[in-house]
Amino acid sequence: MKQPISILCPVLNEQASLASLTSELLGMLETNALEGEIIFIDDGSHDGTWDTIEALAAAHPEIRGIRLQRNFGKSSALAAGTVASRFPIIVTIDGDLQDDPAEIPGMVAELDKGFDLVSGWKQRRQDPWHRLLASRIFNGAVSKLTGVRLHDHNCGLKAARREVYDSLALSGGLHRFIPVLAASNGFRITERTVSHRSRKHGRSRYGLERVPRGFWDLLTVCFLTVHRERMQFMLGLTGAGSFLAGAGGLAWMAGYWILRMVGAVEGPPVHERPLVWYSLGAMLAGLQILVMGFLAELIVQRTQSKSDGYLISRETKLNEQATNKSDGGRHSRIG
Repeated sequence: MKQPISILCPVLNEQASLASLTSELLGMLETNALEGEIIFIDDGSHDGTWDTIEALAAAHPEIRGIRLQRNFGKSSALAAGTVASRFPIIVTIDGDLQDDPAEIPGMVAELDKGFDLVSGWKQRRQDPWHRLLASRIFNGAVSKLTGVRLHDHNCGLKAARREVYDSLALSGGLHRFIPVLAASNGFRITERTVSHRSRKHGRSRYGLERVPRGFWDLLTVCFLTVHRERMQFMLGLTGAGSFLAGAGGLAWMAGYWILRMVGAVEGPPVHERPLVWYSLGAMLAGLQILVMGFLAELIVQRTQSKSDGYLISRETKLNEQATNKSDGGRHSRIG
């Protein structure tokens, strides 16, 4: 028996694409005898996207809609969709029609081979050259720095067991690193070649402004994945090293002061030697870094929540027909 799937689709000003995408998704489910739900997450659109989602949800029992209070970003939209989803398999797809819904059954089938997450690989991307170049640089950097080697880390088309998304606290730009974060949690990941289509409506909202933000997100992910279990250890080691270096400098200056007092050496007074002030600064910095390590560990352990990054303003009601179906998973705590 095939497991039902939850399809999460974050959208931002994609009114023109929703009807076609819905038709393709519903056709895919029917053709492949799949049971599932389609959840559109409106990430603060200012066109008629939400009105269209409400109309689609009223017409089709498989469709649900979530509207965020404002534009929180794709990571937060996916987090909201995960909480609202009900089924054990979660598929994510972009709302611009560039991802092909016909690829979904093949990706879900990969999970039956023992994988926990299948990431799409847009081997032949239908994008401008500058986006292709930026993508190649990004994927190469992520693979090199994290050790998770994929051709396309940021492909919007993914299939995963819900345990994968339940283990993630997505916010900011971390949706670009879902395979890396999943691998760091011990899940088995793979990639599958998928078709990529030209954009039919509107234009991409991703420009050069993503570069510095993406670089910072990459550093964050490297720290969280490579050194997550040793966060306090790293800060403690750095702080202790700085403190000991400062203490060694002051010890050297203490010896110099004694030798100068007995006339064994000549030179300026101790308080005029730069090494004294450098050593004091290193000791103070070391103490601060040690305290930061304890505070960082405390904050992460006590305050991290999966729903910190978004606020829902409205949600379509769960269709009664969909409620009566066997969901094979948990029910939404929102709907």
